[in-house]
Amino acid sequence: MTPTTVQRTPARRRIGAAVALVAATALISACSGSPSSDVAAPAAGAVAGGTSVDQLIAAEKPADASAMPAGSTAAEIKSRGKLLVGGTQTAALFSLLNPTTGKLTGFDAALSQLLAKYIIGTPKTQLVQVTAATREALLKNHSVDAVFATYTITPERAKVVGFAGPYFVDGLGIEVKKDNDTITSLKDLAGKTVVTESGSVAAPAIKAAAPTARIQLFDTNIECLQALQQGRADAYVLDQSLLAGNASTNSDVKVLPSTFSKEPYGIGLPLDKPDFKKFVNDWLAKIEADGTWAKVWKATLGTQVPGAVPAPPRIG
Repeated sequence: MTPTTVQRTPARRRIGAAVALVAATALISACSGSPSSDVAAPAAGAVAGGTSVDQLIAAEKPADASAMPAGSTAAEIKSRGKLLVGGTQTAALFSLLNPTTGKLTGFDAALSQLLAKYIIGTPKTQLVQVTAATREALLKNHSVDAVFATYTITPERAKVVGFAGPYFVDGLGIEVKKDNDTITSLKDLAGKTVVTESGSVAAPAIKAAAPTARIQLFDTNIECLQALQQGRADAYVLDQSLLAGNASTNSDVKVLPSTFSKEPYGIGLPLDKPDFKKFVNDWLAKIEADGTWAKVWKATLGTQVPGAVPAPPRIG
């Protein structure tokens, strides 16, 4: 039996699309060399006969003043005039930068801008780039107000992160090259080279399911996808909706139909801001009850994920 090998590949080996990402990021950077970017315009997106994300954000009514008393976290954010969002620009269907318009599109991007509109009265956000390995640190030192980044709630993370939600449930899936017919299930990962993101929940799941798999860790989705496309990996394991986003913009890869876990996504919040957790949970309950959540799903994830709109998971 070949032992499991875990390799961490340095981020400096990014090539190709990563260079394009840097160029795209520069289009909307708040200042040269800054790791964050101001996003004033709402994320676009629509489905035939449906409501666009722009329209949903325009229709979002700001919170009553009574919900944001003086000294509350929400009141501080409103006074600042923008919501500091930990997220990404490279996750199709969730948060992807359109380099032509400078807008972020996707489920997470839309929800973050809806929350900003609810707090501030305008969907003004400032994006701070995060990876699976940096989210907790950025929340702990208050570099961000909230993390919208397909952030799976786990008992270990909940010890250091004040999660709101969950607001969506996904599952780990498998992505392979389009012409690969040898990997059709989890057991076929045995002895194969499998990539995933460092800091994600996927690596221990792969080890448990396929002990002989050779696991390589990368910092970002783009690096994992490139390793698969370039033949340096046989498969890529991560949340299925994220993998579906890759397949929607890259015709040389495909996602296997089944998942092998339950991944409840939460909005990451500073643990020492319990008032903000209650505020965000109340807002989530509101947009679920009034149908906004379902409309955002249809305009983003629903453009690629088949089937009816799922019921939102129970908050808390």
